[in-house]
Amino acid sequence: MRSDLRSWLYSFAVHGIKLDLENTKDLLRRIGDPQKEMKYIHVGGTDGKGSISSCIASILISSGVRTGLYTSPHIMDINERMTVNGENITDDEAEDTLAQIKESVEEMEAEGKTPTFFEVVTAMAFLYFRNKGVEYAVMEVGMGGRLDSTNVIVPEVSVIGNISLEHQEYLGSTIEEIAFEKAGIIKPGVPCVTMNGDPVFSVLKKAAAERGAPIIRIDPEDINIEKMSADRVEFLYKEERYTVSIPGSRQADNASMAVEAVSKLRIYGQCIRCNIKKGLKDVRWPCRMEKVGALPIILDVTHTAAGSKALADDVSALYGKVDIVIGILRDKDAATVADNLSRISGRVYVSRLDTERSADPYVLKEIFGARIPETTACKSISEAMDLATSSKNNDRNILVTGSFHTAEEAIAWIRRTYPGYWTYSQRSTTEEHIPEGRRKA
Repeated sequence: MRSDLRSWLYSFAVHGIKLDLENTKDLLRRIGDPQKEMKYIHVGGTDGKGSISSCIASILISSGVRTGLYTSPHIMDINERMTVNGENITDDEAEDTLAQIKESVEEMEAEGKTPTFFEVVTAMAFLYFRNKGVEYAVMEVGMGGRLDSTNVIVPEVSVIGNISLEHQEYLGSTIEEIAFEKAGIIKPGVPCVTMNGDPVFSVLKKAAAERGAPIIRIDPEDINIEKMSADRVEFLYKEERYTVSIPGSRQADNASMAVEAVSKLRIYGQCIRCNIKKGLKDVRWPCRMEKVGALPIILDVTHTAAGSKALADDVSALYGKVDIVIGILRDKDAATVADNLSRISGRVYVSRLDTERSADPYVLKEIFGARIPETTACKSISEAMDLATSSKNNDRNILVTGSFHTAEEAIAWIRRTYPGYWTYSQRSTTEEHIPEGRRKA
């Protein structure tokens, strides 16, 4: 993308986060309401919504459906946020799409209704998908749900993944308040798939009843993991065997929600039913407990307390003890993350991230140092990676986690240190493992 257009787009980031649909609706109206010309699956939640979305998109693509996928945030480049049939928007396409939006955005600015970065990018995705002739678009919620910019659609099915405490300054201080915001994507008469238990499920169920929407809750007892390795999970869902090519036990849950969601689509019997297994086996979703080829590095973007517990369980099962490189944002629950990760590590490098939202590494050092004996504060992820991979400390795998920013900076380090090495499609395997408590009886 041309530097001037990229700078123009990123200039809207200074307007921060605004949970409101009016700007998005106004901007879409000015560019011809492109969102009205395709069908949708809407995916919300706290943890796993990107994985659920990618699984659904892969199933649709494997079924011959022209499929758009909109996710956020990106890891390395904004082009990752919108794909058609698995291919990122190109720089030329991004420039063309932005050019079609720019005049309308400037008109709004002149009227004192300046949109946010996410509002502009969401409108860009809708327009791009329409221009590319997308039949179904899988839309991942950015934040919350009720007032998120993606919530201008009426999907054929909604999915709400695991909900935990997050963004409390925007979404509420209790799990019930956050669940209420997430439930905002439930539309009248539209089926909603979830796996949340109470108290979250009670909130979702009430919202669905008020809107006459069928709600389908997956029973965890219907999911049984058979094998887990560094690049896939083999599991049974309702006695049917599947393989999902994203590592981590939670991916069996996410894939099961995807299976249930696509079964509610109108075209399920026409082309989807017989392609579900292929879609899950073909799915690729980077930086979800991803082992970087033959390097002793595992990349992960987990950034919530609940996610860090699942991550620790899975890393322990597959790799045993690891060293950790971590940078997190200051609004995250660093103490609980440290509690969880202390089970798998005796050595951690805490780092500042290249964002004003970064937690102070010396604050993190106090938090992690109280739980992990060997804790080092670093000024950058690059410094942390240098120290973690130094000859005296490289006897273990290195888990890099805490934020999308952490993964981005680690990938940049990998590209500098091992030129030409990194690709999102790299996969490797380790010894298969059957997690305790998730075996098929």
